[in-house]
Amino acid sequence: METEGRQFSIKGERTMSQGFIAQYAAEAALHTRGVSGLNRGLVSGLKEAIGLLPQGRGVRVNFRSGESDDVIITVYLDIEFGHVMPEVAWSVQERVKRDVERFTGLNVDAVNVHVIRVVDSRQVELDQETHPGDVEEFL
Repeated sequence: METEGRQFSIKGERTMSQGFIAQYAAEAALHTRGVSGLNRGLVSGLKEAIGLLPQGRGVRVNFRSGESDDVIITVYLDIEFGHVMPEVAWSVQERVKRDVERFTGLNVDAVNVHVIRVVDSRQVELDQETHPGDVEEFL
């Protein structure tokens, strides 16, 4: 698994790290209606517990092997109670794909969405009052 994507042109080489792309994907997901936050997931939580920090909180980026610009993004979400999960997941897929392609120039081959938990919207409001937003925690 590569940790950065490379693009070649007449003017030279351009590289982007997984964390850089994960940041755009996280921003896009967090600004989608019905998403209450990103979730590390079980594997990332275990990696963090043993000292191996994940590249991005709640987002995993994989580059296709070879010199192609294809990337696969996996997002782990918490969804607010009362929203239709398939609709939220579809919106996240569309927005993440659009934003990452627009801002990086890479081709997003797939956006996989995993709903980790459903959160009561009243609890989300309490969490936002006592903790900074997920975007600040991600950065």
